[in-house]
Amino acid sequence: MSNSGRRKPLVADKRYAKSKPKPAAKRKPVKRKAAPPRKKMGIIGYILAPFRFLFRLIWGFSWRVTAVALLLLGSAVAYTYTTLPELDALLDGRTRGSVTLLDREGVVFAWRGDQFGGAISANSVAPALKNAVVATEDKRFYRHLGISPRGIASAMRINMREGRKPWRGNGGSTITQQTAKLLCLGVPFDPDKWKNETEYENDCRRTTLARKGKEALFALAMEAKYSKDEILSIYMNRAYLGGGARGFEAASQLYFGKSAANASVPEAAMMAGLLKAPSTYAPTNNLQRAQDRAATVLKLMREQGYITSADEAAANAAPATLSKAAKARAGGYYVDWIMDSAPSFLTRDTTEDVLIASTFDNRLQTAAEDAMEYIFETKVSAGSEAQAAIVVMSADGAVRAMVGGKEKVTGGFNRAISAKRQTGSVFKPFVYAAAMDLGFQYDSTVVDEKFCINTPGSGNWCPENYGRQFRGPMTLTEALAKSVNTVAVKVSEAVGRDSVRDVATRFGIDNALADGPALALGASESTLLEMTGAFAGILNGGTAVTPYGIRELKLKGDTDPLMGQEGGLGDRVITPQAAEQLIYMMHRVVTDGTGTRATLGDREVAGKTGTTSAAKDAWFIGFTAQYVVGVWMGYDDNTPLTGVTGGGLPADIWRETMVRVTEGLPAEPLPMIRPARAPRVEPIAPQGQTTANSNRVPQQQPRRQQRRQTTEDVILDVLGKIFGN
Repeated sequence: MSNSGRRKPLVADKRYAKSKPKPAAKRKPVKRKAAPPRKKMGIIGYILAPFRFLFRLIWGFSWRVTAVALLLLGSAVAYTYTTLPELDALLDGRTRGSVTLLDREGVVFAWRGDQFGGAISANSVAPALKNAVVATEDKRFYRHLGISPRGIASAMRINMREGRKPWRGNGGSTITQQTAKLLCLGVPFDPDKWKNETEYENDCRRTTLARKGKEALFALAMEAKYSKDEILSIYMNRAYLGGGARGFEAASQLYFGKSAANASVPEAAMMAGLLKAPSTYAPTNNLQRAQDRAATVLKLMREQGYITSADEAAANAAPATLSKAAKARAGGYYVDWIMDSAPSFLTRDTTEDVLIASTFDNRLQTAAEDAMEYIFETKVSAGSEAQAAIVVMSADGAVRAMVGGKEKVTGGFNRAISAKRQTGSVFKPFVYAAAMDLGFQYDSTVVDEKFCINTPGSGNWCPENYGRQFRGPMTLTEALAKSVNTVAVKVSEAVGRDSVRDVATRFGIDNALADGPALALGASESTLLEMTGAFAGILNGGTAVTPYGIRELKLKGDTDPLMGQEGGLGDRVITPQAAEQLIYMMHRVVTDGTGTRATLGDREVAGKTGTTSAAKDAWFIGFTAQYVVGVWMGYDDNTPLTGVTGGGLPADIWRETMVRVTEGLPAEPLPMIRPARAPRVEPIAPQGQTTANSNRVPQQQPRRQQRRQTTEDVILDVLGKIFGN
């Protein structure tokens, strides 16, 4: 090869000429503008200079402090946010439960404790109710962040104008702030710190400047944690609305007998109006005042566009009214008795929701209340402080109605169950019950005469009759009908005081009975409920009954009861034959004796009057075939009654009660004997007349029912030892 030498490396062509560096350009000197000449400050400038300096100083300090405060506030809100529970845990914040009472037909008639109708939400209630609450309590609720500076400033201005401290009185609180207060700012109830829930709530509602600050902080945290409707839901479940109702569902059920989801516009306005002052505006306290307050709420709703003028006019024309149960406010005294009948942890101190099925009859309760009101209005002097009590009972001891005083109150002194008073002659049927059971007959003869009994430590005790007169020989029927004291004492001594005490105790008079011969005249004390129950035992054919009002007690939602009926029929005390004779004798009290003002036309009645010494107490207790009614009358301070005996006003009250109680019922016959020839009941002899045979002992006429000879011998032997033969 010709050209076999080293080849030159292939390289790209040099396309650009190698440029030479340009010489550095010379900098031109920058000409600075001359500073403008300083203006002279002048006199005004010198005057304002310190203020400008002070302003710059304050501004520099203020924005730094504000920044730190906002940082601290944000940290506090964030911390509070972390302590807030989930929504469901806040809907029912009661520390005690409720008691709902059902009548004999299973219808709700009364409530006690903190009622909670069940959790609701702002969107589950009637729209009118939601709108009414917002319009009344916080019209800017859906626009603020939990606090309303405008509302606070307005409230402070009003408070100072009215002479109060800025934070006393009107609070300007938003619904969120009110909810924070209802939650006690997250502080739970501690029984070691607060005696009860009332004290706890009062402490939570204290208004101080520091507490208002905490409230605002809590409100801001709530706004961050929950939606507006969730906050409103908490508020609507926790707000107290009077009558023991916690939340709008309970209030709607209590006042109107319906769910809050079905509340009408007038009902919604009335419930929203309760938020300002629940006890004051509760419709059960004053319906007219509640309706007037509702009219104010309707006006606010119309002004804020929730209802039209036509809606407002229609609601005002037909305002909300109470349900039948709420209007009746039934059985205040009766309910108090029921609440005391069961263990307190299931009634007054319950932390659960309890349901009690009772024996209460609202019709009979109304009958008793109306009867007492009628007699006091027509036959008792205006302004009299005399009191009365009524118990209505079935023969088996089921208490149907109870009036503990002439005023319709709740929590007042219940004279039907708490007043232990001397029974007087209303006790005498138990003397004769003991005698009938031992063989005496309705037509046995005893001499009404003056006699004395030597009592240890007291000397001779000589019973006296009303009117201080004696009538001579008379049957036991006449003695009971005329309420003759001497005969009652003679019979009591004949059968033995222990026998009389035993019969009375077994019939249910559970008190210490007198030891002396005055036992027969009702010297012992008892309550109206006990005495009425004892008479029910007589009507029941001689089988004792225990008065009762609770049929069943259970927790809401449970099927198995915690308590059943505790009362009713008990053991036999006297024979049916003795009871039939005694009922007949008590029937003659009404037809021919001291209780004639208690007659009911063709309806058979049996009963007994009673008046204690000095007329401090007056009684009438009696029964038809269906019901037993007991009436007591007297003064709480034992002031003697003027011109009143058991056969007077108490018999009038009894009759008016029984006329209403038995309305529409068939006139059933009493379970008593019906002798072919009734014993005569002679008119009362003129005062001062004495009888012959003053030393005769009780003599028994031939019996229509044969007794064993041993019983007769025993009785005659006892009589002989006491009175001589």
